[in-house]
This record gives sequence, structure tokens and C-alpha cells, in this order.
Amino acid sequence: MFGAPSHMPRMAQLPQLDKDGVNALLMKAFPQARPEDLALAHEVGPGRVLVIRPYPGDGALRPGGVISGPNLMAIADTAAYTLVLAHIGEQLMAVTSSLTMNFLRGAVPGDIHAEATMLRLGRRIAVCDVRIWTESPDRLAAQATVTYAIPS
Repeated sequence: MFGAPSHMPRMAQLPQLDKDGVNALLMKAFPQARPEDLALAHEVGPGRVLVIRPYPGDGALRPGGVISGPNLMAIADTAAYTLVLAHIGEQLMAVTSSLTMNFLRGAVPGDIHAEATMLRLGRRIAVCDVRIWTESPDRLAAQATVTYAIPS
């Protein structure tokens, strides 16, 4: 499953939903989307998820032949949303309140991987770290900190 990076919280909360449960919830939240166009959970664990977005095609490329920033920001947000839903269950109205993106290198064309780690999960707010790559997890293309507001 996942390694144990140094930034992982010591006492990660157990998820309420497994991979299939959170993917079903994402399909419910976005019924207009085709499953092959969504970034779906491939792994779910305590305080972590891995989502993979199939290569969206050449329309996602910016000049220079790398995946555009808006596409990377979208998967960062999706990974954080998936992580939050996996841990709080069916709270579809959880919303992004902050997304800070750091672009580290060009993301070469390919499937986009995003590993999200829960930094804090409270009753009203969740803070997630998201690491994004296309080539290898050792060659990060971007990193994001995403905060979600959780409805009461």
C-alpha cells in the first residue's frame, strides 16, 4: 500500500469508506461525469488516498508539451475531496476553502497520480497535503495544500 513518509501524522484517523465506497460517492456527487474522465481512488488508507486521473489527452497540454496547471490543480482538489469524503462519509457539501499550489517541474504527458495525506481533520475543517506526479513519485510535478470546509 503506502510507504510511511515523515510528513504522515502519527495517529491517522481510520477512513469510513473504502476505495469502492468513496468512488461510488464521487460518482453520486458528479453524475454528469463519465467514469473514465474522473480521477478515482486507487488506494484508501488511514489518513491517505491515492487517486489516478487517466491521461486527459493532448487538449490538457500547455505550450512546451507538459500538462497544464489548471489540470494539476483540478486533480489536487479532487484528491483532497476524495480524502475528506473517505474519512467523513457522505458529506457531499464539503467545499474547498483554500488551495495553494506549488509547481515543481513540468508534468510530462501521462496518467496523473495524486497522493493526498490528511494533515488535520476537525469537525469543521480538513487540511490536506497533495503530491502530484506523472513519471514517478520520486519526481513530483506539484504539491498542494488544500483546505476543506465541512458542513455542520
